[in-house]
Amino acid sequence: MLTAFFFYFAFATVVSSIFTIGFRSPVYCTLALLSTFLHVAGLFVLLHAEFIAAIQIIVYVGAVLVLYLFILMLLDLKSNESFMHKQVWWAVFFGIVIIVEILIGLFKSPIMGKMPVPVSAEEAIGNTQAIGLALFNKYLLPFEVVGLILLGAVIGAMVLAKKVPLKQKAVSAKVE
Repeated sequence: MLTAFFFYFAFATVVSSIFTIGFRSPVYCTLALLSTFLHVAGLFVLLHAEFIAAIQIIVYVGAVLVLYLFILMLLDLKSNESFMHKQVWWAVFFGIVIIVEILIGLFKSPIMGKMPVPVSAEEAIGNTQAIGLALFNKYLLPFEVVGLILLGAVIGAMVLAKKVPLKQKAVSAKVE
């Protein structure tokens, strides 16, 4: 049953990532990216990394994707009349070639017949606690610096997105 879920999540991730680069409309691309992020989170759940799956959904779907949509609304991009790029068929072709090469390499590897060792329940419970302790003890300074960099990026995006009113442009033109 886990194998069926894996193949579903893997296939859906590959297809939605092809759609992410294949659609012409930026909104459709963003929705395909949403599907990609959610299916990758499903792969993390299958790997018993529930914390990383939750962070994947919270950070990428909840923050990054909303930021993408926000920027798309600010830029007001117009899409062309065609639904998909012409290059999407080349992307599909080369994607299939790469998948075939990966499968050939997997089937020829010496570890193909060996079964993985299951993770015990104690190790899975301590995973989130270990990440929290490492993040707030050993990596506290880089964590804070990343927060400041993101704050600067948000302020910069707001300054760049601010439109000057038409009256103010006319007044500043008369002064010069």
